[in-house]
Parts: sequence; structure tokens; C-alpha cells
Amino acid sequence: MRTLIVDDEPIARRVLREDLELIPAVEIVGEAANGKDALLKISELRPDLIFLDLQMPAMSGFEVIRNMRGLPPAVVVIVTAFDQHAIQAFEAGAIDYLLKPVPAARLIKAVERAEALLQKPVELANHLAKIAAPETAPVSKRKIVGRNGEEYHLLDAGDVLAFQAEKELVWIVTARQRLLATQSLGAIEDRRADPHFQRVHRNAIVNVNHIRKMSPLRSQRWMLTLSNSMQLIVSKRQARNVRQILQW
Repeated sequence: MRTLIVDDEPIARRVLREDLELIPAVEIVGEAANGKDALLKISELRPDLIFLDLQMPAMSGFEVIRNMRGLPPAVVVIVTAFDQHAIQAFEAGAIDYLLKPVPAARLIKAVERAEALLQKPVELANHLAKIAAPETAPVSKRKIVGRNGEEYHLLDAGDVLAFQAEKELVWIVTARQRLLATQSLGAIEDRRADPHFQRVHRNAIVNVNHIRKMSPLRSQRWMLTLSNSMQLIVSKRQARNVRQILQW
């Protein structure tokens, strides 16, 4: 795969190049130190695969992705030192999201995913269409990203039963597992702005489509039972939200 490395830090480019040169499937055709240079290199070199840093001066990685519309098709893998941009990266069209320093095994897996996508014309077309699509996708269509170790999982909103905060961590609860969220509970609430997700406690947001039972407790509080039998208490402050749910 013809590969382009985009990062404003020379040391970061060198480290990534040295690691990628150990992978037989990769042929490094160029490097770029900023977004504008990256767009020129994409046009000239026509890479199959782009490893793209997000935090760059003048033009960020997201701006590079937005300006790739109309350029030769390529698979995008985000490489960054920060994980709070994971959701944006996947929504923008990246197929993978790597945190610096990138473990060798994780890098190999990202290359394998890119290679597999390049061999599937239909999926590649959908991937490229996502990059070319306007940023104003409906909230209900946006993916929810959960983290499990070094892996990021993309979930449909309907698969999420609840978001639950435990001290500094926020968990995404599905029918089969719990994944770490990449944002705070408040940021999730603001970002989704989805009527199906209701704050029921300062530590919890639930998908009302997965509420199976509501049991009254003392002091105007409720106990919610979700479709996976998980139970959550509704605070007094959020009792109005529950009354609205009862009216649906």
C-alpha cells in the first residue's frame, strides 16, 4: 500500500516511518509536515493509505479530511497523542484511531484493516462517501465510539442502553458489554441532543427505548429497569424527565 505520513513533528514522522518500514504491506511514498502540504502530496502521490496527525498548525487533521473531497481516494488512519477526538475522527471518515506512542501490534492491526478495506470496493466506496459527506449528519445517524483497551468500537445509538459515570470514568452500557466513553457525561449529553437519551441522574443517561420497568421509590424517586436487567435510580431533580417518559 502506497502510504503517506502527515505530522508536523519530525521526530514523530521518523518514529512512525521506522515502524511502518518493518511491515511488508507498506510502501512509504512520502511525508508531509502540515495540512496544505498533505493535500498537495495526496494529489501528486495518490497514496492508498494516509497516517494523519490531528494537531497541526494552520490546518488541522480534520480540515485535511474535509478538503480531501475530490482528491484521489485513500484510507485515513488518525494518529494523535489525545483521545478526546475519537468520535470526531470516526465521524469524519477515519477507519482507525491510534494513540501515540503507537504499539507495534496496534499499528500492524491498523494496516491490516486498511488493506482489507482496499480489497472491498463497496466498503471502500462507502468509506470515501463518508469523507465526502457534509458534516451536518443527523444526530441519530452518528456513531457512538467506545474504547476497550487499545480498540475502538463504533456503535449505533440504538445499541446503547445507557451512559454511566463512575468517578472519573464514563461507561457505555450495551446488552453484552461495557465500553469506556471518550468524553464526559456532560459532553455526551450536549453532543447527542437526542430525545431518546434522557438524563435520569447526575451519573446516568439512559436510552428510553430500553426502559422495561419503572418502579416508584420514596421521595419522588424512581427505579428504572433496562432491557438487560440493569437498574438505575432516577434522582429527584430528574423526576420530570421520568414523568415525560410515562406520557409517551
